[in-house]
Amino acid sequence: MTEISNAEFEVLEALWQNYPASANDIIKKLNENTDTDSDVQEKQWHDKTVKTLLNRLVKKQAISFEKQQRHYLYSPLLEREAYTLKESKSLVERMFSGKIAPLVAGFAKQNDLNKDDIKALKSLISDWEKNND
Repeated sequence: MTEISNAEFEVLEALWQNYPASANDIIKKLNENTDTDSDVQEKQWHDKTVKTLLNRLVKKQAISFEKQQRHYLYSPLLEREAYTLKESKSLVERMFSGKIAPLVAGFAKQNDLNKDDIKALKSLISDWEKNND
């Protein structure tokens, strides 16, 4: 898989949520997402910027397009789950020498884990133990 920038990822995320989609549909979705937090002044997504990012994603074979009349409809070629798994593994390798425990411990020490997170982690560990004994 090729490297995808943060901005490209945001475009891809909008596309994963609803596809096939035109550039205008994607721009609208991106700008809706920036309006959700009124306390923080977010960037507005501009037509040219999004179209440039779409072209980059096409060249990287992360998305495809189909021309319908005067519009292009874009669809993802990368599956969200496969991409996030690859990126997660890469982060853990780079930052934590491949060990997940220090990552989770860091969140726990900062009180960034809530009861639902802990419950989900316990469930994952329990399932792993059942399947790997």
